[in-house]
Amino acid sequence: MARRGLLALVLVAVLLALFPFAAEKFYLQLVTKIMIVSIFVLSLDLLVGTTGLVSLGHAAYFGVAAYTLALAAPTSDPANLWLTLPLALVASALVALIIGALVVRTAGVYFIMVTLAFAQMVYYFFHDTRIAGGSDGIYVNARPDTLVPGFDLSSDAHFYYLVLALLIGVYALLARLTRSPFGRALQGIKVNERRMRALGFATRRYKLAAFVLAGTIAGLAGYLAAAKEGYVNPEMLAWHQSGSALMMLILGGTGTLVGAVIGTFAYVLLQEWFSGLTKHWQLLMGAFIIGAVLLLPQGLASLPSRLARWRGVDASDGRDG
Repeated sequence: MARRGLLALVLVAVLLALFPFAAEKFYLQLVTKIMIVSIFVLSLDLLVGTTGLVSLGHAAYFGVAAYTLALAAPTSDPANLWLTLPLALVASALVALIIGALVVRTAGVYFIMVTLAFAQMVYYFFHDTRIAGGSDGIYVNARPDTLVPGFDLSSDAHFYYLVLALLIGVYALLARLTRSPFGRALQGIKVNERRMRALGFATRRYKLAAFVLAGTIAGLAGYLAAAKEGYVNPEMLAWHQSGSALMMLILGGTGTLVGAVIGTFAYVLLQEWFSGLTKHWQLLMGAFIIGAVLLLPQGLASLPSRLARWRGVDASDGRDG
């Protein structure tokens, strides 16, 4: 089964790599957006699915990195990717470290509310200060320059391949991390933190490390979103962005990296479809998510195994008959 899953992932990666050769500009930009959001949801899965920390303030690190690019970029020339990207990651990691050092002392619903409170503080900082453009936001006049001859991020196809490479890299990093001793410790904390403390693990340090790493990866997604859209505003840090990411994660399946990606693709594509049908598309989306959660409690990623189980039951019933 593991080999079959790996082959499926490789096939999907190949199809995504070939997609720009057949796609129109609109669909190319749409899939680019979905892959950026997938990176964001993957970072949230490290907290929710692996460590058991449900955060409603994850968009803060997404927005901090986006604003870092907007503020660091020149007014006319493209920004240097190799300077602004590390700067954005450091900024999001630093904010995650400061907030995380305080919030990991809480648990359960208190953790949820405290992360939401800190995220709202960051939101209003950018919303109410002139240096960040206030509620109007800031324009990013040009996509960053890679300084690599023949690879220009102003091209939608080239930018697509950069995002695809980073998505694969983040997925591989998190897959390796969850199988490492560090990842096993995080999973143990999710199941029973008291027992992990009794075994000698400094659980707060582990949770803080996971919190900072998740915030940094969220910052990577925010940087790419700012570069793609060419515009940053405080809504990127709003709590409903964190809520939407959590909904995508639950839809796809928490604790499974592939579920984060499947949930993101399903949510964004359905949103595009439903919004074209009616202005009340949220009703259709809500009904779909409720139905998906009731039928597939472990998310859309569990659909193949659930179908295989149903087929096995049907086959056994047929033999009994």
